[in-house]
Amino acid sequence: MTEFKYVTHAQQVIFGVGALRQLPAALDDFGLRRALLCTTPHLTESGHVARIQALLGDRLVAVYDSVEPHVPDTQLDECLALAESHKVDVVIGLGGGSPIGMAKATALGLEARRRGIEQAQAAHSYDQPLVPNIAIPTTYAGSEMTPVYGVTRTQDDGSTRKVTVRDHKVTPKLTLYDPALTLDLPPVMTASTGINALAHCIESVYSATRNPLSTATALLGIRYITGSLVRCFNEPTDLAARTQMLMGAHMGGTCLSTVLMGVHHGTCHVLGGTAGVPHGVANSIILPHAIRYNSDQLGGLIAQAGEAMGIIRDGRSDQQMAEATADAVYALVAQLGLPQRLRDANVPESLLPKLAENMLKSGSVRDNPKPVATLDDAMGILRAAW
Repeated sequence: MTEFKYVTHAQQVIFGVGALRQLPAALDDFGLRRALLCTTPHLTESGHVARIQALLGDRLVAVYDSVEPHVPDTQLDECLALAESHKVDVVIGLGGGSPIGMAKATALGLEARRRGIEQAQAAHSYDQPLVPNIAIPTTYAGSEMTPVYGVTRTQDDGSTRKVTVRDHKVTPKLTLYDPALTLDLPPVMTASTGINALAHCIESVYSATRNPLSTATALLGIRYITGSLVRCFNEPTDLAARTQMLMGAHMGGTCLSTVLMGVHHGTCHVLGGTAGVPHGVANSIILPHAIRYNSDQLGGLIAQAGEAMGIIRDGRSDQQMAEATADAVYALVAQLGLPQRLRDANVPESLLPKLAENMLKSGSVRDNPKPVATLDDAMGILRAAW
């Protein structure tokens, strides 16, 4: 790796137990006074929304707490209308990838409306948003670090497709990590979003746009995640394990912000937008098969990820190490009790051809270092996973 290029972003990160208390001061530093909070019913029921309301007082002018997975376009319209009516100057996403994605999409949509243009996407990497967003993750999804969001759009034929947008303006201006906010994360969400974080790191290791920083960060993230995820699953209130796991997820998200993903994440987005599979569950099912698909051409890179997971080479070739890595991920998913086949996630076999078609439309799938060039390539991955 002697040639590389990547973009970093103007972003503040605050990490630590109790970090949520620093939110009011951070808003003061940015000069922000009218916040909209995007979140889920679960986080309202858990009391986390009330904590933010108590911290922000009258600076929290509106709450949209009904965010559904994969950011449906109808909900984005509702959230935008709420933001406009309250004249917000910052949008906060509290939760996993969907609330944080809703905050990103709402902030960019507000800017477009206020500028009287159709889209407000950045022309340059240094363009700053008119309406910033802030991310407070309570899962291990990684979206809090990235210039990426997705919206599930309804197609002309009535089907749905998740459309992913990469835009420098939607990188959260502040990401606030408080491991205490993850202590009540349910075991299935701990497991599935933890595998999502692991997938970010593994795909970063073999990304077509990998760089020395992303590789080093990804390998350390793999060590943190595989050293803590099972502990978090078995002992949800282990704050030390939660802190280590959130650090690993942060590293995965950091990689996401500088490199392109591949066939794994592209397929997971298709499964979410077209079949309604939760993103973490899709990751758990697809990751071993994406690794196997890439093992013949990218074995040497995947072997590094396997070694970071603790796999001993013991004379194995690069491809054998890559296949052992896929086996280790499959075993980890089983240990966490997550679905391992698409049929277990209620994906009908009859939907596979449509999923394959949408895979070939995915930018992430097209960015995979080993080409996924034909419907047969895509169907091969899906059939192996079904």
